[in-house]
Amino acid sequence: MSDSVPEPTAQEESAEAEPSYDPAAPAPLNVDRTPSGNADVDAQLGRLADTDHLATDGHVEVYEDVHRGLRDALTALDARPGPPAPPSPYTNRS
Repeated sequence: MSDSVPEPTAQEESAEAEPSYDPAAPAPLNVDRTPSGNADVDAQLGRLADTDHLATDGHVEVYEDVHRGLRDALTALDARPGPPAPPSPYTNRS
C-alpha cells in the first residue's frame, strides 16, 4: 500500500481551473440610472448599485437606506422657501 495522494487527472485539473456557475451568487442587474439633475437624488440612486454585489438578503438594508435618503431629499425640497406670493389686489376693501 502506498500513502501517496493520487495525481489529479487533466479533466479534474481543468474543472478546478474553470469557475463554476453559481445561480445563487450575486449578479449585477445592469439597470440604467438616468441622472435626475438633483445631486442628493442622484447620490441615492447611485447607492442602488451596491445591491449588484450583495446577496438578496442584503438588498433590504440598501433599499431602506435609499428610501430614507430620497424621503429626506424630498423633505428638503419642501422646506426651501419658494417665491413670494403675488400681492392681492383686494386687500384694502371695506
